[in-house]
Amino acid sequence: MFKFCFRSSASLALGCGAVLALAVTARAVETQFWQQSEQADFEKGTRKGVSSRSDGLLMLGPEVKEVFDAALPYLWSAARDGKGNLYLGGGGSEDGSARLFVVNAQGQGQKLADLPGIAIQALAVDGGGRLYAATSPSGKVYRVSADGHSEVFFDPHARYIWALTFARDGALFVATGDPGRVFRVTPDGKSSEFFATDEANVRSLALDGRGDLIAGTAPSGLIVRLTPDTGSATGRAFVLYEAEKTEITALAVAPNGDVYAAAAGAKAPVHPAAGTLAAPGAPAAALSAGGQTAPVAAGAAALPVAMAPLAGGSEVIRITADGAPRKVFSDARAMVYAIAFDKQGKALLGSGNKGVIYRVDTSWLSTELADLAPTQVTAFVGDGDGGVYAVTGNIGKVYRVGPEMVATGTFESSVYDAGAFTRWGAITIEPKPKGAIEVETRSGNTDRPEQNWSEWQKAPLGGDGGRVASPASRFLQYRLRLSRSGADAEGPRVSLVTVAYLTKNLPPEVQELETTPPNYKFPPQVLTATPSANITLPPLGGRRTPAAAPLIDISPAVTMNYAKGFQGVRWTALDPNADTLEYKVEIRGANEKVWRLLKDKLREKEYSFDSRAFPDGDYVVRVTASDEPSNPEGQALRDTLVSDPFTIDNTPPVLVRGALVQGAGGAKIRCTGRDAASILVKAEISVDGGDWRVIEPVSGISDAKEEEYLVPAPEGQHVVALRVTDEYDNQAVITLSAR
Repeated sequence: MFKFCFRSSASLALGCGAVLALAVTARAVETQFWQQSEQADFEKGTRKGVSSRSDGLLMLGPEVKEVFDAALPYLWSAARDGKGNLYLGGGGSEDGSARLFVVNAQGQGQKLADLPGIAIQALAVDGGGRLYAATSPSGKVYRVSADGHSEVFFDPHARYIWALTFARDGALFVATGDPGRVFRVTPDGKSSEFFATDEANVRSLALDGRGDLIAGTAPSGLIVRLTPDTGSATGRAFVLYEAEKTEITALAVAPNGDVYAAAAGAKAPVHPAAGTLAAPGAPAAALSAGGQTAPVAAGAAALPVAMAPLAGGSEVIRITADGAPRKVFSDARAMVYAIAFDKQGKALLGSGNKGVIYRVDTSWLSTELADLAPTQVTAFVGDGDGGVYAVTGNIGKVYRVGPEMVATGTFESSVYDAGAFTRWGAITIEPKPKGAIEVETRSGNTDRPEQNWSEWQKAPLGGDGGRVASPASRFLQYRLRLSRSGADAEGPRVSLVTVAYLTKNLPPEVQELETTPPNYKFPPQVLTATPSANITLPPLGGRRTPAAAPLIDISPAVTMNYAKGFQGVRWTALDPNADTLEYKVEIRGANEKVWRLLKDKLREKEYSFDSRAFPDGDYVVRVTASDEPSNPEGQALRDTLVSDPFTIDNTPPVLVRGALVQGAGGAKIRCTGRDAASILVKAEISVDGGDWRVIEPVSGISDAKEEEYLVPAPEGQHVVALRVTDEYDNQAVITLSAR
């Protein structure tokens, strides 16, 4: 017989429903520490003028200033002439044209021209300061004068033009898609096919220090070196590297001659239709079936050609002068669209989908240098003073990044949930601050800081740290202010922030209590019973699913061993602070007042005892959970739960022989079985020590504490035995002699 009880749904909702959700994150009531030391920790916060290195180091970042707002959804190409004029190619205009801007050296910007097409994918300036702009789709290269007059310079009869770059002799290399080709166009407009590939697209170009052209393709992700062939219009091709990604989105040559290539898009066994590229494609709003150009409605924001979403993130490969490749950057979320170099020659990576600029510091370290408000950094161009202009999409703006460092920057952490009402303690910074770091905290009892939290309060640092002044609460947030003086070039650095806290102790809760079937006990560590003498109980807690109380503590299924006279009890319990619990098990008669101790200081959630030490009758068991092992003396909390009544019955039934009864079927012996506490569930007969066979009572069903049985009186000399069993497996046997 199973006897179990559990809290009602209402009780659970009030007693633990409000804190069960906290149990996953809450800790034992002893001093705990919230630590942030990984870049993933700091990525969850908000940085302003602060950079984050991949090893978890926070430091002051470069100055970032907005230079120009194109008032367009996207800018995705840029070039700069010798006079300091910055040219920008954009799209998504209200009239559906591709738009060209110029920003002079004083930062004054204006529209220079509108060109047919949707996207100005590439820009280049020749040695004479003349500007060339490539449009897509149905790409053409336009030569644009200083007053905005444009003329078609070259028509490759390709769907896309992805990149432009000038050779040393002044010829313009043009990379196309659908088909994938590289054309060489002389200053007088004469063109020749320099490189043809089976790839659908030649996505990027760069000229190395030897004058060789480096090309990146899609969808195979090839990095190809193209060496001009003397006496021929074509270049000799040699694959330097095949990336694990589908396309080479950007190429750049470092001052020391190393080639950096950004690869994006996970390779998959998907075969795009001939003549199309899975990603990135042309503007979704601009293409229709059959490869025809569809009109873009006025006011529609066309997606940028180079920024169609790609799965699988990006990686950056560095290829040294001897041709050896090495992966120096990888991120499963960032999409690298542009590469440039800072004043020290370190690679800068412009990315989406969060507008992050990365710096490659070493082969294994990188820095999130700056976060721009737009969601994509689509192009870089140097400013001539060691800084770079970053061109963005969604929305189209231009920012100047570095080389100057900010004087002050802030980092605002993510919100920390302690899981329960908490007192906040010391806050420490590593390395030890030297007066250039200020720390503030605020706290509250909702997960949204803007809704009725405390004000920011300083935590003055001194020695190894300071103390949080914010009031006790469930949630906390800290803010760092990093500053540098004129003599300090780098400013302070932070690698670890630690906040100590102590959660208010909350009482444990015994959720469910069950008495197990009689005559079984929980096994010791070494099982000795045979499988045939075992029963398997279903998981405790699995049979109920009240919506108001999510199940946290579910006891697993357990196999018990047969042991006559033993009684078991098991329970589930949780502690909202995740304290270690110990249990006390007590018993008393159902109508008694005094509890008798069965077991104390128990860590398991089950216990079995020999019920033969107790008189037959109805009993209840009480389990008390205490969090004393995890709390100082006098601060422990407890909870109890009392079981439903259960019966202890270790007294066998009584069998009495009655009179011999003659009937149509022959002579039978009438016997009566009685039990004081429980019903008789089975009667059996054995003749001359043979197998026991079940017989029915006179009533036809075994369902009473007293039953009559008619036992056949066999002919001849035989010994007949009658055995009856009650529901607690107590038995009585009498031997009947035949007449």
